[in-house]
Amino acid sequence: MRMEEIKEIANAVLYEGYLLYPYRRSAIKNRQRWTIGVVYPRDYSEANGSIEPWTMQTECLVAGSAETSIDIYLRFLHLLLHRTVQSVTASVPSETEIETKNANEWSLARHLANEPWEEGIEREVSVLSLSLSSLLNQPRLLEIEFPGECLSEEPTDDSVATIIREQQTLAGTVIIDAESVGTDVFKISIHIENRTPGTATLTSNTVMPRSFVSTHTILQVHQGTFISLLDPPEELKNISQGCHNLHTWPVLVGNEGEHDTMLSSPIILYDYPQIAPESPGSLFDGTEIDEILTLRIMTLTDEEKEEMRQGDERAREILERTESLSPEQLMKLHGVIRSLRPVDEGSKHEQHK
Repeated sequence: MRMEEIKEIANAVLYEGYLLYPYRRSAIKNRQRWTIGVVYPRDYSEANGSIEPWTMQTECLVAGSAETSIDIYLRFLHLLLHRTVQSVTASVPSETEIETKNANEWSLARHLANEPWEEGIEREVSVLSLSLSSLLNQPRLLEIEFPGECLSEEPTDDSVATIIREQQTLAGTVIIDAESVGTDVFKISIHIENRTPGTATLTSNTVMPRSFVSTHTILQVHQGTFISLLDPPEELKNISQGCHNLHTWPVLVGNEGEHDTMLSSPIILYDYPQIAPESPGSLFDGTEIDEILTLRIMTLTDEEKEEMRQGDERAREILERTESLSPEQLMKLHGVIRSLRPVDEGSKHEQHK
């Protein structure tokens, strides 16, 4: 499977729980974000009793040789603070006007336009063609560094508002190591640390823009094979049990039977996770059932839909996609049988007792 297709599967993990129905910023569950795979800054974690993790570790097994090499991709969301500032020439209603006008005349989206909003941007740190022999001699250290800055998006012809995104500094390290654990069998270790400074006094609400969110790792091996940790060969079960994974679960990913790529995910998956072909696109909700969420979106009021359009870009994409679904696409969401297996005679006999 191509890396582009594998990253599509990984993105389902990256954005798991990013937005929740009803996808509006006025909803409490979207104003107080629930996230997975968070690697918090070390200063913040230790100041709060080390309850929240500041490290994540992946360990997995590779069958290979001196010619084996590995590509490693660390991926996460960096939360930016998003604000909309109305131009001085824009016609913005005063508080008195809002109170005296009919409630339907001023949408909730306009009330919330100037409130800060956390918007995720994808981050990736990678190293390619890392030889196994070099890792056996010395661990490899990667730096994670994204400087703080303020990004301004000036008004366009269709907009009278300036979009401002505030990006906080992120800093950390990735330590990649390997050791021989058997004949032509090696354990690969990837240790991720968030070392963003100056975070000890932050609160749980303000620390998120300085955290690695939905953190996961993709590993791809060349001239070697990964060994399933869920279903290892009998002779490697004891060795596989020695892999120590912290806050992540590595599984094989790709087409069934392939052993060249692993996804180390902050949510528990089985080997070879796939995106359902019937799904027209991600709905991000942590408990998503496509048909139910799609039907619920269709029942939103015009005001609620307008708030979705004025919010996160991904929420707007969900709304536009839902409103353009054909009857055939909607019916595909109703259910599908993946496979059938015969019922043995003993089971049928028990069922008819």
